[in-house]
Amino acid sequence: MNFGTKLIHASGDIDPATGSVSTPIYQTSTFHQFDIDNFGKYDYSRSGNPTRDVLEKLIAELEGGERGFAFASGMAAIASVLSIFSAGDHIIICGDVYGGTYRAATKLFSRFNIDFTFVDASNIEEIRSAFKENTRGLYLETPSNPLLKVTDLRAASRIANEHNAITIVDNTFMSPYLQRPLELGADIVVHSATKFLGGHSDVLAGLVVTKTKELSDRVYQVQNTFGAVLGPQDSWLLIRGIKTLKVRLDALQKSAQKLAEWLEGRDEVEKVYYLGLESMEGRELHLEQAYGAGAVLSFKFKDIERTTIFLNNVKNVAVAVSLGSVETIVSYPAKMSHAAIPKEEREQLGITDTLIRVSVGLEDIDDLLGSFQEAIEK
Repeated sequence: MNFGTKLIHASGDIDPATGSVSTPIYQTSTFHQFDIDNFGKYDYSRSGNPTRDVLEKLIAELEGGERGFAFASGMAAIASVLSIFSAGDHIIICGDVYGGTYRAATKLFSRFNIDFTFVDASNIEEIRSAFKENTRGLYLETPSNPLLKVTDLRAASRIANEHNAITIVDNTFMSPYLQRPLELGADIVVHSATKFLGGHSDVLAGLVVTKTKELSDRVYQVQNTFGAVLGPQDSWLLIRGIKTLKVRLDALQKSAQKLAEWLEGRDEVEKVYYLGLESMEGRELHLEQAYGAGAVLSFKFKDIERTTIFLNNVKNVAVAVSLGSVETIVSYPAKMSHAAIPKEEREQLGITDTLIRVSVGLEDIDDLLGSFQEAIEK
């Protein structure tokens, strides 16, 4: 099946019991056992739920993995994957990683004697030189959040494999429609499914896909033990959101391209970061491993005063955390997504106080450009 068809039918979502074309919501915590010596497939919804199963099978099919897992949030998914590592392990992680992941690494898992080295993952030699004897994992975002740096996934995964390390890729920005890291050599994919997969700012969720049964067993042990699972209602909302992923992203990318080109022509703007622009570093590599530029862009004003005025005056958008929804979301990384990173480190990474991230929505592009122009001209 082509990808758009997979979105609708890969989950096998026609209910075999009733023929319902919408997956039933099994809003139950426990399941009756008809034979005490031979339990049925389900016994307790933390360990497995029929609605969640449909979602987990769907994301595994879309990413081309062995098994999928649904969690209560993107951070629950990321933290659960990091929990498959042990005290004494070393993990290499991209420097401009999402602030929540940075916080989990430096404030939580570091307490359990797991060591992290942050590198510029767009430099493959910097990744290579960071490996140690006890390196067990390589954690990547490509494109990264919020500067859209690109990592060569094939080369990075190959290096990790040479050191018997697991490559983990946060694929939130691209979704499996635009990029499939497992096909490029990665071992585990994570998503904040709250974003493009859900697509409507109405569900909090995380998804994980594993390449092998051995990794699947390890992740399932954590999922079942910690119990940070996605409930059936939210699983159903996510199944519904995923069905429109292709049509949403097709439209979102067109608008993102026009907005990025418009911003690049403004004198007030110092720099625009968008992988659809020919001026963007890493664009060629990105388009070799992905199927589009995505719907997220960032830009810098020339001074903090313009930045503040813009954020306080832009209309018909949400000024908020998150991304990937039907409405345009304008974010301020320094005080939102990356606030957990100390200011000095943020600025060294290029995440300055003049940086704004935009997740382009489904508004009419002329209206969106008008809103941006009015706010900039103030």
